[in-house]
Amino acid sequence: MKTIEIDDELYQYIASNTQSIGESASQILRRLLELEPSQVDSVKAVTEDEKVEPIQPIQEVEEKPEPVKETANVFNILNKEELAMQKGVVGRFLFILAAFHRTHKAQFNKVLEIKGRDRIYFAKSKEALLESGSSMNPKNITDSEYWVMTNSNTTRKKMMLHEVALNLGYSQQQAETIRDYL
Repeated sequence: MKTIEIDDELYQYIASNTQSIGESASQILRRLLELEPSQVDSVKAVTEDEKVEPIQPIQEVEEKPEPVKETANVFNILNKEELAMQKGVVGRFLFILAAFHRTHKAQFNKVLEIKGRDRIYFAKSKEALLESGSSMNPKNITDSEYWVMTNSNTTRKKMMLHEVALNLGYSQQQAETIRDYL
């Protein structure tokens, strides 16, 4: 295998064409370019299947919920391998929010409606979050103008993801699936 550098736009295009969890960039490109699968990919796929087979929950993960819209679906770009590589709950939280932003840029301002009893969870500036309460630990959502407070427990972050999904038009079931990615 060779390593190549590609820009973010190409990477997102390749990632958005993932059809199954664990599909490599080579497999995606071969499919898109209508090339035959390589021997390495075939052997690797068999080896991975053998390792994964005894674990039952993997089968549930492969069954993606019905898409909200064919053209705008966070499930098309969320890569489970990349998600697993994120550092801690906050890393995964920001990664999922960035995927939502990439998928729903025009609608993403709806996250600003999600608020707690005494504080806001999302804002368009770090300062706005800091003004709404103490100990906010605001973080920028990658490649966006939006900021999110991260000084909350995992249960609260899951609730926030669930609300983001619902506000962007996902079904209750899809929102629960996304929440459980955290």
